[in-house]
This record gives sequence, structure tokens and C-alpha cells, in this order.
Amino acid sequence: MPEQGEQGSSTSRPLELGQLVDLWGHYGQDLLLHDPDGPAECVVRAGEIVVGDQAYPAVTDRLRRWLDDERAEDLRDDLRLAKLRLRPAERDRAVEIALETASAIGTIEADGDPARRDLADRNSVSANHVHLGCSSVPGAVPEAGPEGRPEATPLRTKWAGSPVMYGTPVMYGTPVMYGTPGEDPDQVPALPTPPNELWDPPVTVAVLDTGLDPHPWFAGRPWFSDWGLSPEVLDGDDDRGQDRQAGHGTFIAGIVLQHAPGVVLRHRSVLSSLGLTDDVIVVDGLRGARHAAARSGTHIDVVVIASGCHTANNECPPLVRREIAKYADAVVVASAGNFGTSRKFWPAALPKAVAVAATSQNGELAEFSNRGPWVDAAAPGVDVLSSFVQLMPGTGRTPPNTENRQYGFAKWSGTSFAAPRVAAEVARLRHLGEDIEGAVRLATAAFPMRAPR
Repeated sequence: MPEQGEQGSSTSRPLELGQLVDLWGHYGQDLLLHDPDGPAECVVRAGEIVVGDQAYPAVTDRLRRWLDDERAEDLRDDLRLAKLRLRPAERDRAVEIALETASAIGTIEADGDPARRDLADRNSVSANHVHLGCSSVPGAVPEAGPEGRPEATPLRTKWAGSPVMYGTPVMYGTPVMYGTPGEDPDQVPALPTPPNELWDPPVTVAVLDTGLDPHPWFAGRPWFSDWGLSPEVLDGDDDRGQDRQAGHGTFIAGIVLQHAPGVVLRHRSVLSSLGLTDDVIVVDGLRGARHAAARSGTHIDVVVIASGCHTANNECPPLVRREIAKYADAVVVASAGNFGTSRKFWPAALPKAVAVAATSQNGELAEFSNRGPWVDAAAPGVDVLSSFVQLMPGTGRTPPNTENRQYGFAKWSGTSFAAPRVAAEVARLRHLGEDIEGAVRLATAAFPMRAPR
């Protein structure tokens, strides 16, 4: 079994992807690990195929004998896609069936024309890929409880990637209280609140993640509730323990605000508190943010995406690519992923996106960070400090979003926390008058991606 993280550390040796899929299965997630340990390894929703609206008639006609009954919620005219469900006997063949069908119906050549590229993506067929949040993954599987589900993380047991939380007093894990400030060697002073300022003209950063809680850093800002509220779900699996990526979005927003305090932050929930999402949810979040901006007369300058996926054909899921392309006048900054590989991670590896790797405190590339020629920048991503929300001790079973919570600061590692640092720099440069190309050029120069030693 992989080693657990040391007390006070926010990283450790990660689980294998197959172990994570098994772990998520305990919480009712119906996932499939395709080609384990092979060159096409990826995680998908078992038995689900996503098709663009242009491909829908041909695909449903071709696959009719393998398809389960349609559900009304799977036909998303608003997203110009449909989610098809395979019958039980074919559920484990979602990737193969999607690739074979895409080959059979053919592709539309884009020839560099954005309109034809859009049409080609709407004519697409793919499995529904699972995207993972890019904080460091767990270092140990908790013991199974009486119903076969893992118990809440025991006291003093850390997950790699579980934040070490600071407050008054220090709070660790689930949570362990350590005296008063200054008595514990890992205690740090509370982080100073970012200046309460608002740039004019406004620079808007959209964070697509787990949500944004009313942490004291945010609650009083004029933009906080403009687009409605999206509080963090802390115990979505109802095991009376904080989920492993609960608070992820609040942490990321805090990084942006520390380094670009005058931005307007917009937030959309796309990532679950367990740390996963999928193509359809990401497409929905991207389109929803864009439409909300249009309705409110807002211009989105920077988009932060701290999750992503591998695919069997090592190409970006086409409908995700299509939505990213719609942000033509914004900078999309995405986490490069935590697999320690040069294999492309989507959507970060898209030419349209700024892919960000993580560096350790000595400036070297973090061991867990993805790397390669498709990565554009590398920023601090080990033991990063930011705003955090934590489930209160003794909280019983309550509906999501109603859990008792406390606010403080945490230390966390992952490319999830490198991306918002670069996004903040892009936003700052836009505030100083740089155009999109200039802001990206200067931001990536400030956080250069260097070959690992």
C-alpha cells in the first residue's frame, strides 16, 4: 500500500488510478478504467456515450440495438449534445463503441476554419470522460465501514492532497486540534486578508471548480453573490467526514485573490467534492458561465480550470474543445495534471489553453506534476497556502450545503494550485493594460516551464 503523508505535509505518494476508481465505486460512482496501465488508459462513465447534435441521428440509428431507453435529461438541446446509455451487456465497451462509431460516421475536415471546426465537433462521438481535480491524490485507502464504504479519515491519518488547515487553533484532517497558535511547530500566522479593492475597468476571472464558500476573504466583496451562490458541499457522500476535495474551489479562489486582489471573481460548480466531473458537466459549466456573462454584460477575461482527463485516442474530448474555443477573447488557464507524465492532459494541452505545471518550494518541477512540450508554464504548487473551509467536528448527517463549517487557511499541493497563480498574473497584466497575447507572453515568461533535472 502506498505510504501515507507525514503529519503537516500536503503531499505523499499517490494511489494508482485503478485504486481511485475502486474507491469512488464505494460512493456509487459508476466508472470504468479503460486500458489499465496501457497507452490508452483513461477513466470514463461506464456505459455512457456523448454525441454532438449533428451526429445524433446517425449514431442512434447505428447503435439502436445496443442502446438503453432514453432519458429526457440526457437530451441537452441547450448544449447541442446528447448522452446515450448502453445496455448492461455493453457498458464496459463504451470507449471501443464510441471510437468505432466515430470512425464509421466519419469526420468533417476543419481546415483551420473555426466555423468548420465547430461543425466537426458537433458531429462528434466519444465516451463520457471523467475529469479529475488536480490536487494531489490520496495516499491511503481508509478502512471499509460496515456497509463496505470507506470510513471517514481517522484522526492523524492524512490523505496526500488533503489540505493541512490552519486557524485558531491549528486544525488538521478531520480535524485534530493542537493547542493555541505558536505552540505547534507547523503553525503559521493567519494569512493577511487580500486588499479589498476593485479594479477599473474590471478584470473578471471565472473559476470552474467545486464552488465558493462565504469565507471572510470573499463574503463582503461586491461581486460575491452577483451570479448567485455556489457553496461548497463538504460531505456529499454522507459519511460524516469531509470529502477529499471539498473546499477545492474556495482554496483556488483565494490564490487568485492573493495575487490579483482587484479582480471580479465568478464561480461555477463543475467538480464534485470527491474530486471528479465529466465531459458533459464541464461543457455545461463552460457554456453556463459564458451565457451568464452575456446576460449580465460581463466580459470574462480569464478562465481557471483545475481538473482534466486523459483520453483513449489522446485527443481532447471534442465537445469540451468546442466550448473552450468559444472563449476566443479570454485566456483559459488549466492545470497540467498530477500523473508525473508527459502524456497530454485535457483541456490543458489544447493550444488555446495555458497549461500550468507545479514547482516545489526550491523551484524545481514537482515530482507529481505532468510535464512535456505541451506545458506552457510552471508555478508554485507544493504546500501552497490559501483560504479554506472545513466541516465542523461532530457534525452529523445533514443535507448537502447545510453542514456546519468553519473558515481558516490551509496548505495543499497540486497543479490545481499552480494554475490560479498564473491566472492571477494574467489578470494583473490585463489590469495594467496588456492585451491578451501580451498578458500570456509575460505571464508564462514570469513562470517558465523548465525541463526537469
